[in-house]
Amino acid sequence: MPISVRPLRLSAFFPACRRAPCLLVGLAATLLLGVACSGPAEETPAPDPTRPAAAGPAQRSKPRPNIAAVVTTFFPNSHAGVIVDKFLRGFPTDDGVVPPRTTIASLYIDQVHQRDVGRQLAHEFDIPVYESIRAALTLGGDKLAVDGVLLIGEHGDYPVSRLGQEMLPRRYFFEQIAGVIGEGDRPVPVFNDKHLSYRWEDARWMYETAREMEIPLWAGSALPVVWRRPNWEHSLRRKIDRALVIGFHMVERYGFHALEVLQSQVERRKGGETGVRSVQCLSGEEVWRAGHAGKWSMSLANAALSSIEDGPSRLDPDKVDFPHVFLVEYVDGLQAAVLMLGDNGYVRKFAYAQQRGAGIDALEYHTQSGPTHAAFGYLGLNIEDFLISGRPPSPVERTYLTTGILEAAMISRSQGGRRIRTPHLEAIAYQPGGKVRRPAGPRPSGASAGDWITLVPGATPAAASIPIGRDGTVRGPRPAKLSFER
Repeated sequence: MPISVRPLRLSAFFPACRRAPCLLVGLAATLLLGVACSGPAEETPAPDPTRPAAAGPAQRSKPRPNIAAVVTTFFPNSHAGVIVDKFLRGFPTDDGVVPPRTTIASLYIDQVHQRDVGRQLAHEFDIPVYESIRAALTLGGDKLAVDGVLLIGEHGDYPVSRLGQEMLPRRYFFEQIAGVIGEGDRPVPVFNDKHLSYRWEDARWMYETAREMEIPLWAGSALPVVWRRPNWEHSLRRKIDRALVIGFHMVERYGFHALEVLQSQVERRKGGETGVRSVQCLSGEEVWRAGHAGKWSMSLANAALSSIEDGPSRLDPDKVDFPHVFLVEYVDGLQAAVLMLGDNGYVRKFAYAQQRGAGIDALEYHTQSGPTHAAFGYLGLNIEDFLISGRPPSPVERTYLTTGILEAAMISRSQGGRRIRTPHLEAIAYQPGGKVRRPAGPRPSGASAGDWITLVPGATPAAASIPIGRDGTVRGPRPAKLSFER
């Protein structure tokens, strides 16, 4: 259902407006429009306590929640670069730029990239950059001092595991965050960008620790909230016979996005999500042999490809380099596949197709929107809703499950395509729910397709980071310096 956001005065949300006149002229116009996003057709609209439109004078004077941004690295077009800036400049949507309702109060950058722009953004918006996660959450003090955490563990110079997984430190980041929250005994929401971890045991620890400590946790991909053509999703509580997703590019990084597309549709089937019994990843010629053997549906693949604008209308194996397919068997018997069609440009979009009886439904997912990277504008809106309310827009169990499916696929690939039994995923049963905001149109328009400020590395002043002032071992006054110390 459409959700409207009342436009507010520009000066209330953009204290640095004089530094960005070219953008803000456009913002002044687009803010008059508000924002409309589609949601599940079956849901009944209800008052949203995160909306500032109906706030009275006392509520308008209430301080905005402080958010700590904890990121691996920060360069143009990195995930930090296209998410954090929207919490500062506003969220571009088809119906206007939605002003932020939160304040980025601190920033932690684990690795300073040679093309870093995070410290430039921090200088522009007077954000302190701390050299420890603990300091970012305490704002340099002794206890938790923020109301939410934006954890972006994507990109950076980290090793690759023997399975080919990027060893990004999402669990380590979350451990540090949970430690500070535990000291303060005040659970605050934490959003984790993308899958929970490259390793299942780490993901399980994160999920169970969040539940035990009552920390609101949400995670996921931007793909479920991008433009769809047609704007369609599977009806709740209706049967699905088979499902397939078209993906491309890097097997782990983009395979996760493809699994999120799959799961966001199939979790809506009759009975809800029942868990996953097994996963298999086939590569090269084995992909096509499995298709001819009926292990995945050629007709669904062709339907999905036909839905992609300017894409191939039918599958041509001779034009695909390094194909892979994830075969997913669910506990209730549903068979699904993720077909990763290489990195040579054969496809550049994600698509989904499903079979119900004799009928086939298919649609494409569109992410390109130019300099705004507005797919992350919609994702950012949902993240901000969550950080304010503590209510996940979709079940975190979705990403908990896709995290496990992805690891099982990587294990299967490393073992020559062996079918991997997944008893640890059989127990992840849940019902779809929440209130996700996503675009209603098939293509970006309005502010989504407009101009945006993109920082050039080294072109503007950069904030200096604040050194760590606490070593964690000294309590009380330090002893007098000894005579042999220099």
